[in-house]
Amino acid sequence: MHEIITARLSEVGDLCRRLGVRRLDVFGSAVGDSFDVASSDVDVLVEFDAGPGFDYFDSYFALKEGLEQLFGRPVDLVSGSSIRNPYSRQRVMETREQLYAA
Repeated sequence: MHEIITARLSEVGDLCRRLGVRRLDVFGSAVGDSFDVASSDVDVLVEFDAGPGFDYFDSYFALKEGLEQLFGRPVDLVSGSSIRNPYSRQRVMETREQLYAA
Protein backbone atom coordinates (compact mmCIF):
# COMPACT_ATOMS: atom_id res chain seq x y z
CA MET A 1 0.00 0.00 0.00
CA HIS A 2 1.38 3.40 -0.96
CA GLU A 3 2.57 5.78 1.77
CA ILE A 4 0.11 8.48 0.66
CA ILE A 5 -2.56 6.18 2.08
CA THR A 6 -0.76 4.68 5.07
CA ALA A 7 0.12 8.17 6.34
CA ARG A 8 -3.62 8.94 6.70
CA LEU A 9 -4.97 5.71 8.21
CA SER A 10 -5.97 7.35 11.49
CA GLU A 11 -7.99 10.03 9.68
CA VAL A 12 -9.51 7.40 7.38
CA GLY A 13 -10.69 5.49 10.45
CA ASP A 14 -12.26 8.61 11.96
CA LEU A 15 -14.08 9.36 8.70
CA CYS A 16 -15.33 5.78 8.40
CA ARG A 17 -16.67 5.69 11.96
CA ARG A 18 -18.49 8.98 11.42
CA LEU A 19 -20.12 7.82 8.16
CA GLY A 20 -21.21 4.29 9.09
CA VAL A 21 -18.61 2.34 7.12
CA ARG A 22 -18.38 -1.36 7.99
CA ARG A 23 -15.29 -2.07 5.88
CA LEU A 24 -13.02 -0.06 3.57
CA ASP A 25 -10.36 -1.55 1.29
CA VAL A 26 -7.94 -0.09 -1.21
CA PHE A 27 -7.15 -1.91 -4.48
CA GLY A 28 -5.60 -1.22 -7.86
CA SER A 29 -2.41 0.75 -8.42
CA ALA A 30 -2.27 2.03 -4.82
CA VAL A 31 -1.47 -1.49 -3.61
CA GLY A 32 1.08 -2.24 -6.30
CA ASP A 33 4.15 -0.84 -7.95
CA SER A 34 2.30 1.08 -10.67
CA PHE A 35 1.08 3.95 -8.45
CA ASP A 36 2.15 7.30 -9.90
CA VAL A 37 2.22 10.09 -7.31
CA ALA A 38 1.68 12.71 -10.01
CA SER A 39 -1.34 11.16 -11.73
CA SER A 40 -2.81 8.07 -10.07
CA ASP A 41 -6.18 8.07 -8.40
CA VAL A 42 -7.04 5.80 -5.46
CA ASP A 43 -9.45 2.90 -5.94
CA VAL A 44 -11.47 2.12 -2.82
CA LEU A 45 -14.02 -0.59 -2.06
CA VAL A 46 -16.63 0.27 0.58
CA GLU A 47 -19.19 -1.67 2.59
CA PHE A 48 -21.55 0.44 4.66
CA ASP A 49 -23.31 -0.68 7.83
CA ALA A 50 -26.68 0.31 6.39
CA GLY A 51 -29.26 0.00 9.14
CA PRO A 52 -32.73 1.53 9.31
CA GLY A 53 -32.74 5.17 8.26
CA PHE A 54 -29.24 5.00 6.77
CA ASP A 55 -28.72 7.60 4.03
CA TYR A 56 -26.54 5.77 1.51
CA PHE A 57 -26.39 8.66 -0.95
CA ASP A 58 -25.14 11.25 1.54
CA SER A 59 -22.72 8.84 3.20
CA TYR A 60 -21.30 7.69 -0.14
CA PHE A 61 -20.54 11.22 -1.35
CA ALA A 62 -19.32 12.43 2.04
CA LEU A 63 -16.89 9.48 2.14
CA LYS A 64 -15.72 10.07 -1.43
CA GLU A 65 -15.12 13.77 -0.80
CA GLY A 66 -13.48 13.14 2.57
CA LEU A 67 -11.08 10.57 1.12
CA GLU A 68 -10.20 12.88 -1.77
CA GLN A 69 -9.33 15.62 0.71
CA LEU A 70 -7.23 13.27 2.84
CA PHE A 71 -5.32 11.77 -0.09
CA GLY A 72 -5.15 14.94 -2.17
CA ARG A 73 -6.27 13.16 -5.33
CA PRO A 74 -9.35 11.68 -7.01
CA VAL A 75 -10.91 8.60 -5.42
CA ASP A 76 -12.89 5.94 -7.28
CA LEU A 77 -15.28 4.64 -4.62
CA VAL A 78 -17.13 1.42 -5.43
CA SER A 79 -19.25 -1.04 -3.50
CA GLY A 80 -18.77 -4.76 -3.92
CA SER A 81 -22.29 -5.22 -5.25
CA SER A 82 -21.64 -2.70 -8.03
CA ILE A 83 -18.87 -4.80 -9.61
CA ARG A 84 -20.84 -6.88 -12.11
CA ASN A 85 -18.02 -8.40 -14.14
CA PRO A 86 -16.91 -11.61 -12.37
CA TYR A 87 -13.30 -11.27 -13.54
CA SER A 88 -13.05 -7.68 -12.34
CA ARG A 89 -14.67 -8.66 -9.05
CA GLN A 90 -12.21 -11.52 -8.55
CA ARG A 91 -9.26 -9.25 -9.31
CA VAL A 92 -10.46 -6.61 -6.82
CA MET A 93 -11.09 -9.21 -4.11
CA GLU A 94 -7.66 -10.80 -4.62
CA THR A 95 -5.70 -7.55 -4.51
CA ARG A 96 -7.57 -5.49 -1.94
CA GLU A 97 -5.93 -4.38 1.27
CA GLN A 98 -7.94 -3.37 4.30
CA LEU A 99 -7.94 0.27 5.39
CA TYR A 100 -10.68 0.07 8.00
CA ALA A 101 -13.01 -2.46 9.61
CA ALA A 102 -15.66 -1.69 12.23
